[in-house]
Amino acid sequence: MAITLSDEARQYIALFEEVTEVAARDCLVDDEHDRLVFVVPPGEMGQAIGPGGTRVAKVEEKLGRSVELIEGADDPEAFVANALAPAAVYNVTISSGETVVAYAEVDRNDRGVAIGSGGKNIELARQLAKRHFDIDDIELT
Repeated sequence: MAITLSDEARQYIALFEEVTEVAARDCLVDDEHDRLVFVVPPGEMGQAIGPGGTRVAKVEEKLGRSVELIEGADDPEAFVANALAPAAVYNVTISSGETVVAYAEVDRNDRGVAIGSGGKNIELARQLAKRHFDIDDIELT
């Protein structure tokens, strides 16, 4: 699925790549929560974070905003689980039909983490799932 990036997001990705040496797959600009969310390729999360978090901290310093990283995935189930991290997700099932819904089985002690303050984490996961896999909704089970 093709992702359309704004010029602003492209500039953020360029700086991210310069600092981390990781080619981000996507960047969501979340002005409401003053954060930038980068989707990094599978297996490159450690490189993007850097030793002791130094690379991601440098990106935050240069941009003056909070930065969050989500590890991409080649299949929608793994992507949804990664988007809900650090919540413990045991299983993700994708429905098919007119409306595509991802049902994520989340540890009951981590439901608050998956939802986030004011629903910001689940909403972010929904936006990314829509952009990357055309999933209409994510529901926690």
